[in-house]
Amino acid sequence: MIRKKLIAGNWKMNKTSADAVSLAHGVVVAVGTQSNVEVVICPPFTALEGVAGAVDGSLVKLGAQNMHFEASGAFTGEVSAPMLRALFVTHVILGHSERRALFGESDELVNKKVLSALKNQLRPILCVGESLAEREAGSTLKLVQTQLERALEGVSKDLAAGIIIAYEPVWAIGTGKVATTEQAQEVHGFIRGLLAKLYGEPAAQRVRILYGGSMKPANAAELLAQKDIDGGLIGGASLEVRSFVDLIKAATEVP
Repeated sequence: MIRKKLIAGNWKMNKTSADAVSLAHGVVVAVGTQSNVEVVICPPFTALEGVAGAVDGSLVKLGAQNMHFEASGAFTGEVSAPMLRALFVTHVILGHSERRALFGESDELVNKKVLSALKNQLRPILCVGESLAEREAGSTLKLVQTQLERALEGVSKDLAAGIIIAYEPVWAIGTGKVATTEQAQEVHGFIRGLLAKLYGEPAAQRVRILYGGSMKPANAAELLAQKDIDGGLIGGASLEVRSFVDLIKAATEVP
């Protein structure tokens, strides 16, 4: 099955609202009318409304970097799925390694967020991945399996195919280290096999699995040519129009 490649930009805690709108405009112009690769940009919360206006009417989709699982309430500093939907957000990053490591997000919390996102017609970009210590201990696949199974608990087969998985080798994010193509494909293939056990082969073949470990224009073509790597969740390279568009271009050129 041919899955449409997806390049998603995670801007993290960067860009004022004005800077974000400028970057979004640049991406929209560069993407133009190409529809072979799906493009999602995820600015910080403060820039969502401005960027929503910048991408309106274009092929670029809007994502958020996180959300709370409740619809409303006394949760100071949090943002809910209905609030995101009101800004025409279509995607949301959940369980990012930084949320897990820096803010103590558990698999159970990520699961609540996944279920809430699906309930509110938001498409989760669910992140899983291991630290350097976990990789060196040989526990990568076991850890990824645990994260995935717990995060997807209660997700039906009908909804599972709409979830996007992002594999983040945490040790390769912002460190300049990159997993080899073989290492990346091994985990992506394992994830697809696990999805087949959970939901059946047809559903597993529809799920897109992104690589989230320092994908850059220099290594994108080789990574994206792997049979189970369907795109990238891009950090630093998404903060500048040229490098981000180069990654989109690399995805369009994969045979």
